[in-house]
Amino acid sequence: MKKVNFDVKLPAFVERIVYVDNYGARPYCYTIEDASRNADAINRAINYISEKGGGTVVIPDGIWFTAPIEIKSDVELRIEKNAILKFSKDIDQYPLIITNYEGQECIRAKSPITAENAINIGITGGGVIDGSGDMWRPIKQFKITDRQWEALMKKSQYIIDTKGGGIWMPTESSFKGNEHNIQLDAENALEKASEYYDFYRPVMVSLRHCKRILLDGVTFKNSPAWNIHPFFCKNLTVRNVTVSNPYYAQNGDGIDVESCKKVHIHNCTFETGDDAICLKSGKNAVARQIEGPCEDVYIHDCLVNEGHGGFVIGSEMSRGIKNVLVENCTFLGTDVGVRIKSALGRGGVIENINIKNINMVDIKEQAIILTMSYVLNSLNRDEEINGIDKDDIPYFKNINFEGINCLGAKEAVVIEPIKDMPETITDIHIKASSFVTSGENRVGCDCLTSEQTTYEIL
Repeated sequence: MKKVNFDVKLPAFVERIVYVDNYGARPYCYTIEDASRNADAINRAINYISEKGGGTVVIPDGIWFTAPIEIKSDVELRIEKNAILKFSKDIDQYPLIITNYEGQECIRAKSPITAENAINIGITGGGVIDGSGDMWRPIKQFKITDRQWEALMKKSQYIIDTKGGGIWMPTESSFKGNEHNIQLDAENALEKASEYYDFYRPVMVSLRHCKRILLDGVTFKNSPAWNIHPFFCKNLTVRNVTVSNPYYAQNGDGIDVESCKKVHIHNCTFETGDDAICLKSGKNAVARQIEGPCEDVYIHDCLVNEGHGGFVIGSEMSRGIKNVLVENCTFLGTDVGVRIKSALGRGGVIENINIKNINMVDIKEQAIILTMSYVLNSLNRDEEINGIDKDDIPYFKNINFEGINCLGAKEAVVIEPIKDMPETITDIHIKASSFVTSGENRVGCDCLTSEQTTYEIL
């Protein structure tokens, strides 16, 4: 493995503490007006601490119903044990903005928690952040029981018909937004998109261009889209957190680390409706105009109970992803164990990836899959790329697996380069591993070496 500097710097906070109830916040009050008042109180406390040179803003024991809050430099937001920070949903409190999602600049609603260009920040404590995502998210019929589907139909009868069954939409505006999907190429895009407001559901925690960040001890749950999205951040530590979404949560990713440098994720538990731990770096040619690989990432001692993928890279990887170590993790019942995915048009290179000592049980599809055939159609429907040139071709290289043990999967290892371009995936090594599967042992590929590794079909 190429030597990687995992010396991730932690934030440090001065000993200055304020409590949000001293600024007018009140627990156990649940109207939109209450949410607005509590958000104002929390934001005033944050601004005060930041302007004074830093410290801690405390959310005490209780249920605190609130609108969006923004974390500023030198502020630790501490959500104490038995405290719940519960976010509202209201068009006036969450205006549509231009942000970045699924690898490209686009329209979304304002996130419940944001930090932008902030330095030395934290979200800590033993409490819960609830993004009220059930008020935003669509639900695919095949993912739930008939009784659950009938209950949804009593809430809303807006259904999108698909070959795989219906997709329930929570409101009329989310239903119509799925059809129209106004984006930035439209004239007066934000104004036009407001008619379909509920379609533009936000990520729950948006951290943009921040440095020295600590997420510690908090439960993040029920996100409208992704739970945690660090974007172009440096020195990010995520430890001892729980990230939770229902198994049917559409786009309910755990954490999507995008174009970040020096990242340490450890001792965390994930149970999500989509990918659990994911690394990204932008999508297609427009992303490659900005330098910003995701690099120097250390992930260890994490548990994934459910999700599409336990550890995932891509498919948005156009600025590159390199120098990653993942070790001592457990994946239980995920759709895929380790998935590295891209597609023609993305460009970029995924390289120097080392994955060690991973135990997996009851994986629904592949224990390991490296694929260039992934196409994402949720935000940008037209994925066809015209005029492909060499910069549009993605590459995976120097990816090493050791001590991977999987008991139960449909397939062990699948490797899918771009058709007729085997050079797009090279130098893949699996060592001292074992796979017990119910179907194919593995897909052979010239790029793969597999030393001291066993494959068994039940």
